[in-house]
Amino acid sequence: MLRTLYTRLVGILNNGRSLALFFARLAVAYGFYEPAMQKWSDIHATGEWFASMGYPFPLLNAYMAASTEITGVVLLTFGLFTRLISIPLMVVMIVAITTVHLANGFTAGNNGFEIPLYYLLFLAIFATHGAGKISVDYLLFKEEQ
Repeated sequence: MLRTLYTRLVGILNNGRSLALFFARLAVAYGFYEPAMQKWSDIHATGEWFASMGYPFPLLNAYMAASTEITGVVLLTFGLFTRLISIPLMVVMIVAITTVHLANGFTAGNNGFEIPLYYLLFLAIFATHGAGKISVDYLLFKEEQ
């Protein structure tokens, strides 16, 4: 009986997989929007901030980070090349965690690495599971989710 109940519940939950991936993609895309726009609003100040943290080629890295983030916003929103864009966004999150947030501990209230870690985990889900059926990826590639 427990096995039958579990199997039915899993079947019901599987029907919501693409909807969950869709809303997760939108939430992560929204989360990248503001940081991307802040970087682009004064890319030279972003480069100076990167230089103060010891980044090599700080202005180039500022352009790369801002470009990756804004491209991620667009592609995640539409669910286009979701697996591919998740990889460079994961790199951005790893760099952010190690250079900005790690020293502040875990909690988000102290500008710790909690939120970037959650983004990293969501991006790992997108990289391994795809965008779901509510996506341009599905329309183009009919990738099973």
